[in-house]
Amino acid sequence: MIDLTLNKPVLEKNIQKAKEKGVIIPTFAQMQDPGLIPDAIKERLKSIGLWDVDPLNLFRISWKNEQKPSGGLYGWPNGIELPRSLTGVDARIICMVGKFFPTGCHKVGAAFGCLAPRLVTGQFDAVRQKAVWPSTGNYCRGGAFNSKLLAVDSVAILPEGMSRERFDWLKTIAGEIIATPGTESNVKEIFDKTHELKATRQDVLIFNQFEEMGNYLWHYQVTGRAIAEAFERLKGPEDTFAGVCFTSGSAGTLGSGDYLKQRYPLSKIAVGEALQCPTLLNNGFGSHRIEGIGDKHVPWVHNVKNTDLVIAIDDADPIALLRLFNEDAGKAYLAAEAGLNPDQIALLSYMGISGIANMLCAIKFAKYYELGPHEVVATVLTDSVEMYRSRLEELRQEYGAYQIGQAAADFGRSLQGIRTDAMRELTYQDRKQLHNLKYYTWVEQQGRTAEELNDQWYHQEKSFQGVQKQAAAIDALIQEFNERTGLLAAL
Repeated sequence: MIDLTLNKPVLEKNIQKAKEKGVIIPTFAQMQDPGLIPDAIKERLKSIGLWDVDPLNLFRISWKNEQKPSGGLYGWPNGIELPRSLTGVDARIICMVGKFFPTGCHKVGAAFGCLAPRLVTGQFDAVRQKAVWPSTGNYCRGGAFNSKLLAVDSVAILPEGMSRERFDWLKTIAGEIIATPGTESNVKEIFDKTHELKATRQDVLIFNQFEEMGNYLWHYQVTGRAIAEAFERLKGPEDTFAGVCFTSGSAGTLGSGDYLKQRYPLSKIAVGEALQCPTLLNNGFGSHRIEGIGDKHVPWVHNVKNTDLVIAIDDADPIALLRLFNEDAGKAYLAAEAGLNPDQIALLSYMGISGIANMLCAIKFAKYYELGPHEVVATVLTDSVEMYRSRLEELRQEYGAYQIGQAAADFGRSLQGIRTDAMRELTYQDRKQLHNLKYYTWVEQQGRTAEELNDQWYHQEKSFQGVQKQAAAIDALIQEFNERTGLLAAL
């Protein structure tokens, strides 16, 4: 459960600072339904860019932003349906688009879900403390951005091997940047750095996305509802919702699957990971190139008991498709051989590397369950190619210019040729086995208790199911916070 105990002296300081800095905090309900946002705020957003460092951009933490770089308001959830000629399966695949969040990634929502409850309870001191955001990339970007908007100092932690774009952008936003050894698979090194900060500094509070239930709650409440709304809008009269597929970074997005399974009880939840580091598939280890997903542990916020399928993706396939979707020769091939029109090809740039991996998980899911044309699978495109332009340049330098022949090979092998190998359908005992792996990271290393671990399995009303019901209480605290600053009433 998320601790909502009030620290009144610190809360008073947070309210005063928010008043001085012009900070109004949105509610979960407003993120679900922007129609609830006051008209005065919407009017001001018409003159604010999507990525501008302006406190009112907190109200753009939503799947429903207009697809405009500046001045946009709200519409339907941002989602696209992939052409069957691209996916090679009969099932309909819907992808929610993260590009149109501030920072260009939906992780800004997960970070908000972690920070906001601590801010409006006074558990985080916005005057004295710095918010620390440990991440394999996008979460620390979202955390640093939210911190800036909320007038909070921040520390971003991410592996040194992540893309140059992430570091370049963070230099303009974060108060401090700490690069830890390794790449996507080196989550333990990130945890080690947070332990060091806790032991040596009194001015920090760690917001660990892998264990913060605010991450889970935001996706359950906001992403889950957005996917359901997109499905209801796009579905035909005979269509059914088959399930969701997400690669596991922090596992926060899997929280949306819990919401969707409650709404569509016959649907399934699939979790993806890199074949080169198959922690869930066979307790394996290694390193890989699917930026943005973590490995070698089971995140605390992953509700393993409600997960149906593990899917491993060979990291060579997302890297190959990154080129196919964004190089001129690849686009020409897709137009000529897959019959995609220019608008469809342009939408492929909405996929970053982990988004491509999510798409491949959905394709493998559809093939494994032999889904037909009236069954719908959903996933998310966490970020876009904008975070990986430097990777494309590195690939050109390493392998040379991209040619039609390579495009044909990548389309055939890494997309149409995707097989249903490296998958594991989970029995009850399989799920319990994976859940028990949490002990070694979270109880032995990170200070959780065995009782808390058992509650996640045997007493979910004290953990996941309980957290699902906390949004209303947090919204009430946010509303009271805003009332006490007086800023909302003064608009």
